[in-house]
Amino acid sequence: QLQLVESGGGLVQPGGSLRLSCAASGFTLDRYAIGWFRQAPGKEREGVSCIMSNSGRTSYADSVKGRFTISRDTAKKTVYLQMNSLKPEDTAVYYCAAALRPVYGSSCTPFVGYNYWGQGTQVTVSS
Repeated sequence: QLQLVESGGGLVQPGGSLRLSCAASGFTLDRYAIGWFRQAPGKEREGVSCIMSNSGRTSYADSVKGRFTISRDTAKKTVYLQMNSLKPEDTAVYYCAAALRPVYGSSCTPFVGYNYWGQGTQVTVSS
């Protein structure tokens, strides 16, 4: 059974850093794109970043470019989201999700077709 488990959330001051992890099990990671999404209270869920597990090709939302970095460790079947220079507006529940993208060289965007979701991890940026 395909399963995604997020970890690494917490409370951090503005300007600080956190690294989120998304551990995958029950499926072959290299056939999927893994995306990070977030949802703040009263707002719609938005795609933050994604990575193609086979090629490593990445994509970022404009709001996080230059601050967030997505990476993967295929041996550990884990995808990471390194978040630096955090702002209060980054506060949200962060989710990782998987989309079947078996063709090498394809893109992980647009942020559609992500059908498998983790339970989420809270990130709070506050002084």
